[in-house]
Amino acid sequence: MHRCVTRAGLTATLLLTGALSALAAEAPESLAPCLACHGADGQSQIENIPSLGAQTAPYSLIQLFMFREKMRVAEPMNAAAKDLTDGELQSIAAALAALPAPKPPAAPGDPARLERARTLTEQNHCNVCHRPDFAGQQTVPRLADQREDYLLKTLREYKTAARHAYEPIMIEVLQPIDDAQLVEFAYYLSHLR
Repeated sequence: MHRCVTRAGLTATLLLTGALSALAAEAPESLAPCLACHGADGQSQIENIPSLGAQTAPYSLIQLFMFREKMRVAEPMNAAAKDLTDGELQSIAAALAALPAPKPPAAPGDPARLERARTLTEQNHCNVCHRPDFAGQQTVPRLADQREDYLLKTLREYKTAARHAYEPIMIEVLQPIDDAQLVEFAYYLSHLR
């Protein structure tokens, strides 16, 4: 499975070569159904549905490719992606990256809790791959100001290997981390300012 999923990442990354800058200015018609759930401005208002605004285009492209090929199963995403061409996947990924980044909750959060969680992210080197501002890079997703419920659900799924990634690093990284720490990670990442 790992070899097949890694190939998916490579294939989707190859689809990006030279295409994203030309496509970023276009807002594809096929993006409209995405925004119905993920938010018209790229910020989801629906529980356990991720915000996609400013998500890295390579990451979004890989996820869309995995949904299309059923390497990642999550209805209705598989149905929505099944007939998309490579060009449409590229266009959607570029358009999502061009949307505004999600905003943190209006309430600033508990400073002591945020500091403890910030320390945890540094101790576990989350800020290396996802960047110190958690804006993501290349095929590593943006986590900053993502929905807290979605982050916690996703972290738990990675830890138990219920969610397959194109790269197994998250499964490995999360093994020594307990559920209480996952709760703190999700809280912190959803409150970044």
